[in-house]
Amino acid sequence: MRILIVQCHPSAESFGASLAETVCKTLADGGHELRVTDLYASRFDPVMLEPEWLRYNDAELNRAPVERHVDDILWAEALVFVYPTWWFGLPAMLKGYLDRVWVPHVTFEIPTATSPMRPRMQHIGRISVVTTCGASWLVSKLMGEPGRKTVLRGIRALCAPRCKTKYLAHYNMDSSTPESRARFLQRVETFFSRW
Repeated sequence: MRILIVQCHPSAESFGASLAETVCKTLADGGHELRVTDLYASRFDPVMLEPEWLRYNDAELNRAPVERHVDDILWAEALVFVYPTWWFGLPAMLKGYLDRVWVPHVTFEIPTATSPMRPRMQHIGRISVVTTCGASWLVSKLMGEPGRKTVLRGIRALCAPRCKTKYLAHYNMDSSTPESRARFLQRVETFFSRW
């Protein structure tokens, strides 16, 4: 399977980096073809400035500023997002990636007065999230988990109708222990070894 892994953490020494490394190694050992985008390491610019925004709806021009990233999502059959949940949502860097890369006429057709939005990423049949949350499971649920909904509902809506999703979260990260982190790494490895 062709899998795009999007990693988003500012520190290469973080637990998030260990999670991304575990995902990559497990999937590579399973014989999958991988492309990895480390948003911080590649210095991805999440900011959409006015000239880019003015071309956002132009099918001929909107993908030019992020061509390589668009090529990656068109290549992929599955997506894995590895990131920390901050303020119950996506890090700004990852949100900016979605804003700039998941452009209309590539990932969806803009709705009109007579037709609804039409998804264009039907080649993607799997989306998984691997994340850490400072809050508990209960508090995260009470807050509505906006980051989870953005990826597993919003992005999924653009993919294959039977696209499978999975959300793997290490809750209570702020009070985690070496043992809880090791258990979560094992859970991540076990899940992706079954792909």
